[in-house]
Amino acid sequence: MCVANPSGFAALQRKAPLVGAFFMLVCWASQALAFCPPPARAQWVAVRHVVDGDTVRLVDGRSVRLIGINAPEIGRKGQADEPFAQAARKRLQALIKASDGRVGLVRGKEAKDRYGRTLAHLYSREGRNFEAQLLSEGLAYRIAFAPNTELSRCQQSAESVARQAAVGVWKRSPVVPAHAVRKPGFALASGRVTAIERSRAGIRVTLDSAVTLHIPARLRRAFPTGFFDNLKGQKVEARGWIRSASRKASYTSGQRRWQLTLTDVSMLDRVQR
Repeated sequence: MCVANPSGFAALQRKAPLVGAFFMLVCWASQALAFCPPPARAQWVAVRHVVDGDTVRLVDGRSVRLIGINAPEIGRKGQADEPFAQAARKRLQALIKASDGRVGLVRGKEAKDRYGRTLAHLYSREGRNFEAQLLSEGLAYRIAFAPNTELSRCQQSAESVARQAAVGVWKRSPVVPAHAVRKPGFALASGRVTAIERSRAGIRVTLDSAVTLHIPARLRRAFPTGFFDNLKGQKVEARGWIRSASRKASYTSGQRRWQLTLTDVSMLDRVQR
């Protein structure tokens, strides 16, 4: 019988044998996966190999990027692996192997990314969603890019399981204060909203005078009317890919240096106190 309260997983994990702790995690993962229903229709395809925790290559030559997750990066060109990168890759390999190497593929409304990869959800023979599985085990972060947001809500529930249990990438909080951001790349940044600017190019939300959250005009429709009206002064957590907001080699004190483009309303959360 599964335990209903995932917040106690961290304590149980310290006390229980490895097998027992894994069983507890599987129980909570199963509860989370119940929110992601099996697809009505799927294209059954054979997987040649797993590139990393969020990308696979099919026998037919297509490269598939799983919708809604970002797994830790495997080191390339001399760079070290990010924590849990290999664990995510091996877990996805195991899930596909358990499905006899064939998976159900459901393409997103936006069918390809800028790299030419097919954007899709993947399912096991039993109809279990692979993205939700990885999220619930703390082996990936939830992301959302409009219009491919059909499973965002159930994926959010799956990630919450791992976050509350403090497993995988959530074992140590990955959230970085906005003023402590030091490098580009995927990140979860938190801070207080100090300014909101609107223009024809979109909306810019400033966190602690350090990170600018940019909502391009074309993506405004992904945010409810009035969403930004009472946001100033609130503490928020944003996720996405951070890049330098300026090409200048040096920056004056207090100048906004980093920019993160918000691609969906679910990529920005108010921090509850």
